[in-house]
Amino acid sequence: MADQTIELGLDTFGDISRGPDGTLLSDAQTIRNVVDQAVLADEVGLSFFGVGEHHRKDFAVTSPEIVLAAAAARTKNIHLGTAVTVLSSDDPVRVYERFATLDAVSNGRAEVILGRGSFIESFPLFGYDLSDYEQLFEEKLELFSLLLDEKPVTWAGRTRAALTDADVYPKTENGLTAWVGVGGSPESVVRTARYGYGLVLAIIGGSAARFRPYADLYRRSLAELGKPQMPISVHSPGHVAETDEQAWDEAFEGVAELNNTIGRERGWPEYNRMRFQHDVGPEGSMYVGSPETVARKIATTMRALGNSRFQMKIASGSISHDRLLSSIELYGTRVRPLVEEMLADVPSDGDLAGIR
Repeated sequence: MADQTIELGLDTFGDISRGPDGTLLSDAQTIRNVVDQAVLADEVGLSFFGVGEHHRKDFAVTSPEIVLAAAAARTKNIHLGTAVTVLSSDDPVRVYERFATLDAVSNGRAEVILGRGSFIESFPLFGYDLSDYEQLFEEKLELFSLLLDEKPVTWAGRTRAALTDADVYPKTENGLTAWVGVGGSPESVVRTARYGYGLVLAIIGGSAARFRPYADLYRRSLAELGKPQMPISVHSPGHVAETDEQAWDEAFEGVAELNNTIGRERGWPEYNRMRFQHDVGPEGSMYVGSPETVARKIATTMRALGNSRFQMKIASGSISHDRLLSSIELYGTRVRPLVEEMLADVPSDGDLAGIR
């Protein structure tokens, strides 16, 4: 794929990690650490840094655009975005305004990844009824697509006040880059194609190859709708260290802690080392290991799905800031060139579509 740009990025939810003495860091320190991680990601040549939006005690970031603006002031090249913006419980006009502002201060490096999110805390917090879950996202996605044209908008729906010839500012210099994060629903894939957004496949369980039908459906839908082919990205958890064993040992405790915290709320079985070793293996969704192991798994995913970007979700629970910085450095300086080398002889067809 000599003519195809390969982009490696990072996502973080601002997980509350532990300090050297084992105590949990403050929300404030975690947020400062996230900005430092973005700076390092830029320095080692990564393409994208995404910050999630959550409203619960496990994660520090509730206002990702503010964190990204701080990162924009200290970075030069890396694109900055969300992972994801929970559009259903936000206002599309305000989302546009915040990202247009971020795009200005970052000199055109802002990207918004829209989604419904995997948690529901934001709905009661901001006064939304979960029974409107589907309609909230559908209507707000429609309105946001109109706002992206940066022209006066007339729109009416059930979930917010109507707009009549409303103009929204600031205007961007070259338009906003927008994606939709999808967890595996065919209807969501087709809807993303209908609006002409890039597709981010959130693969947090099982083999990435299982998602090939969704990638094919997306490309087929774009073609049938008469829209240009758009990029596909993959979001999956990972951690890099010098050896597989070191990476596994560094990651396991935090991954287990986070899985068990969420699992107690959702009725999942207790997470254990056997499950973890499956998840980091060839058929699992976690990219944890040495630079060579992680690069090989990313290259396999890109061949299978034809995605041009891979976003590794770093930080799970107790993984410390210093280990995250080491992981980011290895990801940028060693994993990235290895992935490029592994895919250098793959024929290009606009993306990796068709490569199995």
